[in-house]
Amino acid sequence: MLIRVNANHTVHTDEAMERWARAHLADSLNRFRHDITSVEVHLSDQNSDRLSEDQKRCRMEARLANLSPVVVNHQAANVDEAFRGAAEKLKRTLEHAYGKLHNYRQRDSIRRSDVLTPVEANARRDQGGSGEAPGSL
Repeated sequence: MLIRVNANHTVHTDEAMERWARAHLADSLNRFRHDITSVEVHLSDQNSDRLSEDQKRCRMEARLANLSPVVVNHQAANVDEAFRGAAEKLKRTLEHAYGKLHNYRQRDSIRRSDVLTPVEANARRDQGGSGEAPGSL
């Protein structure tokens, strides 16, 4: 899993912060390491010259092996909170997406085996049968 950390000119990052971000994401998303090809982290300051409560934004985009990319955003008062919030959102989003995928595969079919399709019913009728499923009224 490739992790890239990008920041615009208003957010100051250093090598130590980028190493920490990569380690935090690798640990947080370890469960999905075989499904994720890359994660891009974009840090920005929404109001670079003005003060506001939620001025730092972290946007994460996870590129998945067999699904569409997943993008999450989180805004907070500082870069650390924005990053941690986005990482948690990304983890929950991936758990939800892969949980739905696996639950979908484990469900019973909505098609009952004793109900004939229209094509099967017509074929049975043409062969002299009743065209109804066994046991139906």
